Formats: sequence, structure tokens, C-alpha cells
Amino acid sequence: MVSTGWLTGIAVALCTVSRALAAGDAAGAHGADRRELLAGVEEIAAPGIPGPVCVVGPQAFCVVSCHSDGVPAAVVAAGTAGQGRVVAFGHNGYMNEKALATADTGRLVSNALRWSSRNPAPHVLVIQADAMAEFLLGQGFAVQRANVADAAARIADAQAVCIDSHAIGNQPLGDAIARHVEAGGGLVTFATGWGWVQLNPGKAINRDFAANAILARAGIAFSAAMSKRTSAQGFAATDDGGPYVQAGAALDALLGQADGTVTMSKEEMKQASTIITQAARAVHVDDTTFRPRIEALLDRQEAPIVPTRANPVRDSDGLARLVVALLTERLRQMPAAEITAHPAAKEFPGEVPADAARVRETISVDTSVPRWHSTGLYAAPGEAVTLVVPEPAAGKGLLLRIGAHRDGIWPRSEWWRYPEITRTFAVAGPRTVGACAFGGLVYLEVPDGCDLGVIEVAFEGAVPAPLYRRGQTDLREWRESIRLRPGPWAEIGSGKVILTVPAANVRDLDDPEELMAFWDGVLDACADLAVIGRERKSPERYVTDVQISVGYMHSGYPIMTFLDVAPRFVDVADLRGKGNWGMFHEMGHNHQSGDWTFGGTVEVTVNLFSLYVLEQCCPGAPVLGGALPENRIKRTRKHILEDKASFDAWKRDPFTGLVMYIQLREAFGWDAYKRVFAEYRSLPKDQKPADDDAKRDQWLMRFSRTVGRNLGPFFEAWGVPTSEEARRAVAELPVWMPDDFPPQQ
Repeated sequence: MVSTGWLTGIAVALCTVSRALAAGDAAGAHGADRRELLAGVEEIAAPGIPGPVCVVGPQAFCVVSCHSDGVPAAVVAAGTAGQGRVVAFGHNGYMNEKALATADTGRLVSNALRWSSRNPAPHVLVIQADAMAEFLLGQGFAVQRANVADAAARIADAQAVCIDSHAIGNQPLGDAIARHVEAGGGLVTFATGWGWVQLNPGKAINRDFAANAILARAGIAFSAAMSKRTSAQGFAATDDGGPYVQAGAALDALLGQADGTVTMSKEEMKQASTIITQAARAVHVDDTTFRPRIEALLDRQEAPIVPTRANPVRDSDGLARLVVALLTERLRQMPAAEITAHPAAKEFPGEVPADAARVRETISVDTSVPRWHSTGLYAAPGEAVTLVVPEPAAGKGLLLRIGAHRDGIWPRSEWWRYPEITRTFAVAGPRTVGACAFGGLVYLEVPDGCDLGVIEVAFEGAVPAPLYRRGQTDLREWRESIRLRPGPWAEIGSGKVILTVPAANVRDLDDPEELMAFWDGVLDACADLAVIGRERKSPERYVTDVQISVGYMHSGYPIMTFLDVAPRFVDVADLRGKGNWGMFHEMGHNHQSGDWTFGGTVEVTVNLFSLYVLEQCCPGAPVLGGALPENRIKRTRKHILEDKASFDAWKRDPFTGLVMYIQLREAFGWDAYKRVFAEYRSLPKDQKPADDDAKRDQWLMRFSRTVGRNLGPFFEAWGVPTSEEARRAVAELPVWMPDDFPPQQ
């Protein structure tokens, strides 16, 4: 547990708001408004993955709650700004026809327009959203449509504005909406905060997202977090999230906990600190109510907090958790010239030797290859690194990246390091200066579609770090000097995959060529099974980290793993002899296709890649039988005989589902899979399966026709549902069933 004794004085100084607010009076003050908004509403949809909407000021309240980062939060929130009212929905998919027709979503949107405009039949300006306009016309609203370019001039004629917040991309429109609300108009808006963050690398949702600047006056902000459902179709409208869904009240409570005037349960502290953390990351930088209060906590900090695995910052650590979150956000947005080393960098990702030389290096970068380009350089914590690019490369979307450990660990209940420890800087001119308080490997990040060709770029002020490029790095030079470079992190890579591990793991690596030949084989095997070319647009990446956002490993760019995996990445004898299910599994996710992966099989079809790589690349590893639990027969009998081939049971156990796919592999070989996958890959968009029912039907029909056997009875025996039409489509083929299947009593 992190000590928080130093925070007591801060709590006393900052606790100026009545404890009654934290106890729930704020929510009670908005009870009538919430009832008006929820009239006739019991449940709303969850289009995609909505994000929470932060409820910050006392003028704001939760309308519909969700679960986010393990606690209740708001997925729909409302508030007042000036004379006007605002309602914000945590996903722009709520504007789609399907979502509006699901449960009571449409009713809530209609209520929101009437409540926000204080008018039972408002004139609504719908900006660039035809499905929403059609829906509202069907509900009897007076609707005017506008596109983004001419909307600002039309707002004056409307009582309520309905807009996807992602479309507020120009200053005149944002200003016009803000004036409309301040003067008494209504605003109903929709945004997917985490989606905006993904689509805007290098930007901050609390500074650069126009919607959050507008919503700040209403005490609301779109968050970059994600939510989980609370009901079958999405979110139940029965729960307001409790008093601590309101960030101001949550802060009051934590301050009271610190000075002894409030007693909170562990669950309440977890919710309060999580809600404040989300708000601290989302509330606009120009906010004049909530942000100054939380910034005061950071400014009064007396000693640095250094989270480690042995001494983590937990979600029940209250104000300490908040201070870490606030400092993370401050460091993420601080100008490079103001950044200094943080003491936590010594723990992770590590220090640079005091005598390590800072160098200037010039490298060639092929900008036709997108994503991260390794440099073999390391930025010392808090020290500036300068990137120099040719004049034509400025302003073309290039980024100077410092740090490979980009995985944000915000949702973790314990933090073993700061939640974000990397930085990116836009290359807006010929010279770009960057720095990171935690240090990190240095990269040039190239956007997809860049047309600058091969350019020469120079880096100044960084420390050399071990870097091996297959086909480029001289082995003798590697053994004699490169692997001994002082940077604390190393990369071993090729044009297909790059491994990022602590430098200590490669100091004794004599033959990175043999190692990368193995890893290239792994990537080629994945490509062969997925039926894509072996030559890649850019290399995949694995990065080892002291803590990752979810699971023990997870897929993505980069694939993330814990540090204990690092030695195994570079032990080619162990990899060939034993394989590594987890490493191959996560790479499989990066090659998996949703066209042939239906509900319940995300963790099933991915393991086709695990099995295929084991067969092709790891001659000493057990394959089909050994790669599964030893009770394969017992598992199959249980599913068929005890669970009565329940599809729900099948979906709950990925290894039971995998047995079915292995039976197809044993009977028809990998070539059958490749032919089926190739068929899916060549499908025109209008022939791709649109939902799970279609995915199961197409999988049955396409595999059956590929192998020339009727697999309908086989699917039925396993309990995997398909339509009668799909089964009729393959009925003329000879029926196939594995030997001794289905099992008998």
C-alpha cells in the first residue's frame, strides 16, 4: 500500500465543499430532471463498445449508468450550461437506425431533445446524420438537416441541435453550438471518446477534442475509457450509478477520507478514485471548476510516488491513485523543454549509465513502410532528443516516438508503473524536440500511405542501444559491439517481426540470425494459414513490459507480454523444442478474420494458428494432442453426453470448441482450411457474412463444399446451430462424421 500520510494536509486545505454533496445531495437535486429524461425508458442499446461520459460539475448528473474499469459510471449524462441544457451519449452509434430501434433508445433520444430544449415539440437541427433525421421525422419532430459546412449559419433557427461530436471539426461550428447552448438552446450529442483517441494519435481528448471544450460548461466530458453492459441489450436505466459517479462528489469524499471526516468502504474508494481518474484525463484543460481542484493536489505533492510490483498503487489508495493519474496526464502533455526525469524511471523502464555517450545518428527510413521504425537509440529519462528531417517531410504525419511501452494500464486495479510512460511528438517542422520523463527507445513513426519515399533523418542527444536487423546487421559487429551498447532496452528484428526485450537478455546472444530465421518462419506460417503474402507491409512487434493492460499477453500493435517472457523470446533452442502457445496464440489474433470467426470462437479459431505454427516450426513440441488438455476425450464426452451438446456450453469452453476444429484438421488437413480461408478472402463485400447466423451458415457450407462432404450432421452433433437452408445446400454431399463420434454412453 502506498503511503498517503502526506496528503492529509492537502485534504484539509482543499475540503471546502459540504460533505452532504458527497453523500448524494447532488444526485437528488437532479432527480426530477432524470425522471423526465427516463420517462418510458427501461433499457437502451449498446452500439459497439460505448465509453463512459464523465459527470464532473454539480450542474451535471448521470442519466443511464454502465460499468467502466470495474465501477459504475455514466454512459449517458446531462447537465446545464448557461441558460441551456446538454445530453451526451457515450457512442456515436446511438445515432444509427439499429440502435435507435433497440429497446428504448429512441424514446430516450426523443426525451433528451424535449428536455434539453424545454419544449415538447422543438425544432431540431440535425447535423450530417440522415438516420437520426429520418427517425425524428417519424417521431413527429420538426427537423431541419444541415451539413457541417453550413450548420453554423442555421443554428439560430433551432431550439435543439443533434450532432455527432466527432463532426465538430471547425471552430465556427463549435463556437456556434456553444453560443446556442449558453443562450438557452438544447444540445444532444454523441461520441465514442476512446475511438477519437485511437484516430487522433498525438492529440489529447482533454485538450484537442472540440466537444469536450463545449461540454465543459455543462460539467460533462467524453472519456477515453470503455464501458461494459449492464443488461441484455445494453444498459438498464434503473441505476444512477450512486453518489460517486459524480467526480466532484467523489473528490470531496476522498478528501474527507484523508482528513478523517468521511468513512468510505473499499468499493466506494475504488469507484471514487476510478471516476476521478477518468475525469482528470477527460475534462477540458480550460475547465475552471473541477480541474483547478485536482491540479492543486499535484502542485502540493511533497514526495514522488514510485509504484512498483512490490509496492503498487491500488484502486483503493484513494488520493495517491489520483495523484499518479494527474501526474501521468501532466507529463503526457508537458512541452519537451519542461520535462525532467521522474524517479520512477529508475524502476522501469530503467536508467541509462551515467557515462553513456549521447550521439548523433543519421538513418535512412523507407516511408512506404508504415508504423514504427526502430533506430537503435534510447532517450535517457527527462533528456531532450532532437529529430531533424528534410523540409518536405515536415507536416506529413510523421511522429517522433519515445518509448515502446505504449500499453496504457489505466484499467488495472494495481499499478506497478505509471499508467502511460511513452510520448509522441508531431514532426511539424524540420527540427522536432522530444523528451519523456521515463525515457525509452526512439522511433520514427510513419503514417499509412506516406509518399515521401526513402528519406535521411538525424537524431541528436540519444544513447546507442542494441539493435539487430536481419539481413542488414553484421554478425561480427553485433557480437563485438552492438549488443554491448549502453541503452537498457534492445530490439532483435527483421522485415516481418521485431522483438523488444531488456538489453540484458541479448548481451550473451551470439546468433540473432538463427533466432530471427526461426521467428520469420513463425510469421510465414501465420501468413500461409491466413492465405496472405509472406512479405509484409510492416513488421509485427512483440514488446515485453513490467505490466500490461489486460491478461498475461494480448494481441495488437505491438503484441504485449510480461517481462518474464523476455528470455524465452530469444532462446531459439527452447522455442524449437517446446514452442510457446501464448506467443503464437497472440500472433494468431493478429491474423484472425472475423468473417470465419463467429460468437464463441474468438478464442477458438485463433488457436488454429497456434497449432499450425507448432507443427511447422517446432519439431520437438507436442502438437494436436499435447497442445490441448490431456482430457480431450473426457471433455468431448462431457459436452455431448452431460451438457447435451449445448451451444452455450460449447461457447464457454474454447478448448472444447477447438476439438471440433481439430477433427476437421485431422480428417481433411490444413490445405482444406487454407482453401476455405482463401475463398473468404476473395469474397466481395456484399457476400461477406453480416452476422453470427450467417457466419455459422457460411462456415458449414463453404467447408462442406471444399472437402466434398456434408458436415451438417457433424455441426448438429456438436450443437453448433445452422439454418435449415444452409443444411439443405450441402445435403447432396456424402455425410461425414469422425470415427467414434459422437460418443455413446
